[in-house]
Amino acid sequence: MSAGPVWIDLANSPHVLFFAPVLAELGRRGVPVVVSARDFAQTVELCARFGVEAEVLGRHGGAGLAGKASTLAARVRELRGFAARTAPSVAVSHNSYAQAVAARGLGIPVVTAMDYEFQPANHLAFRCATLVAVPDLYPLDALRRQGVAPASARVWRYHGLKEHIALAGFTPDPGFRAAHGFGEGGRALVVVRPPARFALYHRFENPLFGRLLRKLADDPGLQVVVLPRTPAQAADLERDGFGAVVWRGEAPDGRQLVAAADAVVSAGGSMNREAAVLGTPAYSVYAGRPAAVDRALVASGKLALLATQVDVDALRVGVKAADPPARVGDALVRELAARITVAAAGGPSQARL
Repeated sequence: MSAGPVWIDLANSPHVLFFAPVLAELGRRGVPVVVSARDFAQTVELCARFGVEAEVLGRHGGAGLAGKASTLAARVRELRGFAARTAPSVAVSHNSYAQAVAARGLGIPVVTAMDYEFQPANHLAFRCATLVAVPDLYPLDALRRQGVAPASARVWRYHGLKEHIALAGFTPDPGFRAAHGFGEGGRALVVVRPPARFALYHRFENPLFGRLLRKLADDPGLQVVVLPRTPAQAADLERDGFGAVVWRGEAPDGRQLVAAADAVVSAGGSMNREAAVLGTPAYSVYAGRPAAVDRALVASGKLALLATQVDVDALRVGVKAADPPARVGDALVRELAARITVAAAGGPSQARL
């Protein structure tokens, strides 16, 4: 491996959880690492919670395309400066297209992971990448359209979900519910994640979510905890009358919350898949095109889609069975760490499209 460190960029809250086990594995291997993080959602807060030392660079550009473009350009400049100071041997992220562009321009090998085939930015990040890591459920035709030959050495199609990496070695805390006052009086705990209205892949409205949240919040047998993605989203929820169920404390350990919950309802994102892996009933109210990984979870009965008002009306949530959550091994983490070190050793001359 070349002398420079591995550079990991954390652009969104789930990326902290995804890379925490990877950082630990790289540390066990004696691999030096530098980390940058975008000031968006709970990313910086979760870095502090998980002991990840990161330099904060850039922010989110909001829902508008013009704002996204201008902040992308600004963050690319900041990341180029970070790379110039730290001299990394490889740039690694979960589809941080700003990092991919910055690193490609500097001749630094790029490793990017992704699990949602309908993210428009895949076309950019994949074309910059030395290695693209996707679940083996990721459609091959999507890889081709996004600039990667599925059979090439530039693709690692791993068996499982990215949540099998994020949850590797995770141990649920049996006292988590009691410590936070969840489920008191025998009520079922329902964790809710709202839509990512500001995301590039979420260019539509989702009126079903508000009706579903009202149904859950008005049920006296449920304790509902809504985890807004941004302060602005929290303010919108309070304005719409959901202030009583909005989480107001510091960013929680989402893994513990998902493991402790009796049900998870999310309008897209990682939390539903974390629930499916851990055995917590999961419901998706995402109004966009579902990922292949989510379609597979639906087919296996680990995820339920709420696509119509009829589905919302029929939803019944109760206390889940007391079965212990599944334990996730670290085989995928070790393989990803190994592939990162190989990409780093290849240097900037390694083949790319």
